[in-house]
Amino acid sequence: MLFLLPAYLSENTSITHFSPVIKEYIMQTDYFFVENEKTARKVVKFFAPEKKQSDLKLFLLDKYTENADIKEAQDRMLNGQDFGLLSEAGLPCIADPGNLIVKWCHEKNIRVIPISGPSSIILALISSGFNGQEFTFNGYLPIEKGEKKKQILHLENMVQKTGYSQIFMETPYRNNPLFEDLCKFLPPNTKLCIAANINDPEHEFIKTKTIKEWQKQKPELHKIPAVFVLGK
Repeated sequence: MLFLLPAYLSENTSITHFSPVIKEYIMQTDYFFVENEKTARKVVKFFAPEKKQSDLKLFLLDKYTENADIKEAQDRMLNGQDFGLLSEAGLPCIADPGNLIVKWCHEKNIRVIPISGPSSIILALISSGFNGQEFTFNGYLPIEKGEKKKQILHLENMVQKTGYSQIFMETPYRNNPLFEDLCKFLPPNTKLCIAANINDPEHEFIKTKTIKEWQKQKPELHKIPAVFVLGK
């Protein structure tokens, strides 16, 4: 079986917010697909502090991974070994490369078991006040200035044309430049939700304002995990 295990969005989140079954599945196997070994070990320790770190068998699965890179792990699964899939944050396979192994499991008739947990994308959307019936997650915006401007204007156009909420993210150390570009390129009355430090009991910040209002109250987002939503 492949367990799709959620990770916390904030290390300060109480473990009581999570289902006890997460710990049960972590204790059930030593084998995990992970995007980052250091983060994965911290997540395992968070949910199951008594599990021996030396027993963990971690297989790297990131955006560059191909099936050939994880053949040893796949062979073990075909021979009956259970594995867990851990995301960097939140749920696996959303803004996360884990779908590669999930797709392979379906092809090989290996059972996939999703476990409930937080998704920063969904939590940002439901906290925004925007359309939650129809929305699009756009991933990360382009880095190049011209392409970024083009995409920002496209997302604004889609909001006005279709009413679909438009969700996107940025690497935390580029959040402030993205915010500046949003304020620069979007019309004053466009509504933007910024959801940062989601699930952090002390530092969570979720606000929806017009661009005109945001220009008067610039948030500090440098190196802070954040999700951005445009909507009506």
